[in-house]
Amino acid sequence: MSIRLGDIAPDFQAETTKGTINFHDWIGNGWAILFSHPKDFTPVCTTELGYMAKMAPEFAKRNCKVIGLSVDPVESHLRWEKDIEETQGYAVNYPMIGDPALAIAKLYDMLPADEPGTSEGRTAATNQTVRSVFIVGPDKKVKLQLTYPMTTGRNFDEILRVLDSMQLTAAHKVATPVNWKKGEDVIIVPAVSDDEAKEKYPNGWKIVKPYLRVVAQPSMMN
Repeated sequence: MSIRLGDIAPDFQAETTKGTINFHDWIGNGWAILFSHPKDFTPVCTTELGYMAKMAPEFAKRNCKVIGLSVDPVESHLRWEKDIEETQGYAVNYPMIGDPALAIAKLYDMLPADEPGTSEGRTAATNQTVRSVFIVGPDKKVKLQLTYPMTTGRNFDEILRVLDSMQLTAAHKVATPVNWKKGEDVIIVPAVSDDEAKEKYPNGWKIVKPYLRVVAQPSMMN
């Protein structure tokens, strides 16, 4: 089953390094990031897991939980976490899903549904498509999906930037332009008429083109 933006994120029950979870229940009323790994004790993923541990408080400020997945048993994850803390300087402070039966990797279309076997004997190369990031909203729908090659470390600063954009645009009728960062000007979406925009933005906006109206970022508190 392919997963598209706007689809309900498949629910599942799984064993993690923090105990058994039911994914939708675990998400609760906030946001969540699920990011996957093809194998334990892999070099690029080691750096990613450590950096995400460093950034986890920033995601928590945004009411966004973090959960990892690797196609190996939980017991292996716990051993790997020691290496991650030793080499990256940060202890993994979020749950890591064990997926030795490949069930969640298949559920999220990271491996073919008919892929045979278990994690036993598989290599990172045979699991190379298990390198995805999913952001799930409070409505349990998939808001973002990215898949990276094994040799390219993920940019979690970019993931945080995208989360800021999605939370802002979910609360206001705006879009964010290229390379936007939190606090910078935004775009009034075409669905908002000029009359409606005058009510929302009494201080006015900049008209670049009739379809491109730029305004100061509204407060997330409004």
